[in-house]
Amino acid sequence: MARIKNALTSYFVGARPETGVPVEGALFELADWITTIEDETDENVEDQGYYSGDGTPENDVISIAEGYSVEGMYDDANEAMKFVADRKRLTGQGRKIWLRKVESNGDIVEGPATVTDIVASGGDATEYAVFSCTITFDNIAAVTVNGTPPVEA
Repeated sequence: MARIKNALTSYFVGARPETGVPVEGALFELADWITTIEDETDENVEDQGYYSGDGTPENDVISIAEGYSVEGMYDDANEAMKFVADRKRLTGQGRKIWLRKVESNGDIVEGPATVTDIVASGGDATEYAVFSCTITFDNIAAVTVNGTPPVEA
């Protein structure tokens, strides 16, 4: 198994379509001036012991909120950053976007998401303006494995 650089994973943001997925060209890549993207997935886990076992608690994952924190230097000419920054003063539906993650193996993880913690300015006088946000899928994201869309249940 080869090691793979994080930069070979791509993240795209754009407007959330009324139905389906965004059309080709409707998403903007978070890449230029982005230095770090961290997995911020939050799992709600409960543990419970049962008489059918030896009483040792078992973990049960109740919910998953898959999300990513993004950091870098702000560039107002960058379409992806501008798209996110324009939502800073919005609430509710104004923060609803589409997130697509293209993994280095070609798998595509995508779905409706919410952008929070938007920062598109500030920092030391001698530094470039900072950019950061957190983007969290609103439900379990759809996964397309190597170009094969998921099968609907």
